[in-house]
Amino acid sequence: MKKMMLIINPTAGRGGYKGAIAEILGTFCSGGYIPSVFYTQHKEHAAQLVEGFAMDYDIIVCLGGDGTLSEVITGAMSLPRRIPIGYIPLGTANDVAKTLKLSNKPVVAAKAIAEGSPSPHDVGKFGPYNYFSYIAAFGAFTEVSYATNADFKNALGHFAYMLEGMRSLTRINSYKTIVEYDDGVLCEDFIFGAVTNSTSIAGLVQIDESKVDLSDGILEVILVKPPTDIFALNDIISNILSGNFSGDNILFIKSREVRFTFKESVSFTRDGEDGGSHFDLCISCCHHGIDIII
Repeated sequence: MKKMMLIINPTAGRGGYKGAIAEILGTFCSGGYIPSVFYTQHKEHAAQLVEGFAMDYDIIVCLGGDGTLSEVITGAMSLPRRIPIGYIPLGTANDVAKTLKLSNKPVVAAKAIAEGSPSPHDVGKFGPYNYFSYIAAFGAFTEVSYATNADFKNALGHFAYMLEGMRSLTRINSYKTIVEYDDGVLCEDFIFGAVTNSTSIAGLVQIDESKVDLSDGILEVILVKPPTDIFALNDIISNILSGNFSGDNILFIKSREVRFTFKESVSFTRDGEDGGSHFDLCISCCHHGIDIII
């Protein structure tokens, strides 16, 4: 029997896991695990729990949204040994789950963990101390995920994101940005920039799987230039939503490391949570930083 650290975010997924928790625990016990349950109580608590207790366990399982998983990964990156991570997705966007093709049914996802095996997965490093599992971004729409009221999000699900996104259309700004990446340097105005390791962004944007390898040591970078008029903005939004990252206003590049330098402090989102404001930010890829059970 192996020891399992099961971290549960009690506010994720409108608490939909509660009716299945006994079956989830039974699935893990039948699969050869002895689970110990930890409930998160505040932001960043999952990372603190992993840092404080995970070394006593053989596996870490996260039951929550992408933000909870991000905290678990951040905590795991500080550990002296690699511990496999399982994910039972209960969030609103579930970008990581869609990328990894994980079931959104908690018991099915638990069974997949019990029967699965660890696979190496790249992790994004955000500045000197933080990490992200699937995206770091600035500019238009990036405040939507953490500006949306939690109760509103739990009540309306993904529709709450869409409403907040429509509100943000009226306050799109451009940022003079120097972008240094593996193959060159750009110095232009951008309304949006994202560094990703995912085929799904915000549950709405899909990147062709042929363009993304989750364990190749390379991150994908999407940059959007300011539109000249409302028609150009419509074209940009249509192209991005359809996964077409081409055209005069959209750049799609790959790089192991990216450095953003701004003339003003710019706010970032990190895995759907507030990533702080930055004048100068370096983002890099930690090749095979973690093992995720799939």
